[in-house]
Amino acid sequence: MSTVRVLAVSAALLVTSPFLTAQSPRPEGSQAPSASSQVAGIAGNVERGRYLVEHVAMCNECHSTRDASGEIIPGREYMGGNIPFTPPWPNDWAAVAPRNAGLPGYSDAAAMRLLTEGAIGRLGTRLRAPMPRFRMSQQDAADVIAFLRSR
Repeated sequence: MSTVRVLAVSAALLVTSPFLTAQSPRPEGSQAPSASSQVAGIAGNVERGRYLVEHVAMCNECHSTRDASGEIIPGREYMGGNIPFTPPWPNDWAAVAPRNAGLPGYSDAAAMRLLTEGAIGRLGTRLRAPMPRFRMSQQDAADVIAFLRSR
């Protein structure tokens, strides 16, 4: 992965993650959640969740497996992988992002807490950086959960 792309992704995650709220836009043609978009007890819109995951929160950048040249391997999106960047200062940065396809190990309540209360993991502890401290609205989080559970 090029240095410019790494820096751009790092900056985007660090700058935008605290500001992801209920004001995030709906993608063109997106509608409010319907009964048909219920996944695992969470009423979320899968397509809007895909938009938030891939274009706003950019979860695929860390939670996907990459090849030797740093490109995401098609079909391995959201299956976990090495974090593609580290800051140049001393840190407690996670080296690996776990699989988030299907949200294994997360109940609906734990997944909702993760996305709305600032990266609190399924065991009740704060996750290590670079995991963003999301403060999503309940509906944004429901949409993201519906999408990730559909993977």
